[in-house]
Amino acid sequence: MQIGVVGLGRMGGNISRRLMKSGHQCVVFDVDAKARAALAAEGATPAGSLADLVKALGDKPRAVWLMLPAGDITEKTALSLGALLEPDDIIVDGGNSFYKDDIRRAKHFAEMGIRYVDCGTSGGVWGLDRGFCMMIGGPKDAVDHLDPIFAALAPGLGNIPRTPGRDNSDPRAEQGYIHAGPTGAGHFVKMVHNGIEYGLMQAYAEGFDILRNKDSKALPQDERFELNIPDIAEVWRRGSVVASWLLDLGAASLAKDPQLKKFSGFVQDSGEGRWTVEAAIEESVPADVLSTALYARFRSRQEHTFGEKMLSAMRFGFGGHIEGHEAAGGGTKPDTNQAHAAE
Repeated sequence: MQIGVVGLGRMGGNISRRLMKSGHQCVVFDVDAKARAALAAEGATPAGSLADLVKALGDKPRAVWLMLPAGDITEKTALSLGALLEPDDIIVDGGNSFYKDDIRRAKHFAEMGIRYVDCGTSGGVWGLDRGFCMMIGGPKDAVDHLDPIFAALAPGLGNIPRTPGRDNSDPRAEQGYIHAGPTGAGHFVKMVHNGIEYGLMQAYAEGFDILRNKDSKALPQDERFELNIPDIAEVWRRGSVVASWLLDLGAASLAKDPQLKKFSGFVQDSGEGRWTVEAAIEESVPADVLSTALYARFRSRQEHTFGEKMLSAMRFGFGGHIEGHEAAGGGTKPDTNQAHAAE
């Protein structure tokens, strides 16, 4: 298939590369000419503007994937793109937009006959090789039309054991992508995914902080242990019930830097954690762990512990997040067209 990709940052660029590896044709645009040139050198068709991108898309209905930071930049780009497209064309927002914004935008574009798809995308900077997990919302006809795109981006069954009892279930879930429901459902599922991620990371961070401080002078001498934190992280990766990709990333950081000296302990939140807690309040659902994990990130900007350095290490591991270079509650600072890595 042919598809346009707008936003060639850490994830948008790799989405284009993975699609091209599967034989799809990508027309790409970014305000950074170097980013366009890099993808052009790998086989993409570069466009100097949104208008040029739309003109270069010959296949109809045309489809354009936005991979931009949530907020104003996505809003403005989507509206500009909508003015250039025609009825039956498709806009995909693959960033981390707020699901209520998706619902509003979809209504606007529906009046123009343009179909809008929201795609929560997880995979971070590793997506090129591992594939991207996708949670998709929008009209069935648009999602079905784009299935070859989603299938190419997804990780596939891989070596993960199949779950018993799924013989009559949608096979796409096993491949790493789902049509979650109507407009907004994709980003809603991804939002909760990131809220859970906050809680998981906080649990690891607090646990490793307790381990590290077992040699505290405040403890009786015979109760002090000098524990090898990198070895503990490594052994937990192998056969433990707390093994996970997040632990893999933390173990890799500890192996290189046992004291995590290169991490400040300042931990940003990318927006989805706040939205998840807000959704829990709207639904009257108790979310003690996820709320506490969010507040812990707020606290980290005032005082820094080893646990918070562990959080920074895991965020850098999966998404390339460099603490202090992101706007609070919304990913990358809004003066760039580069898409931040979805958590």
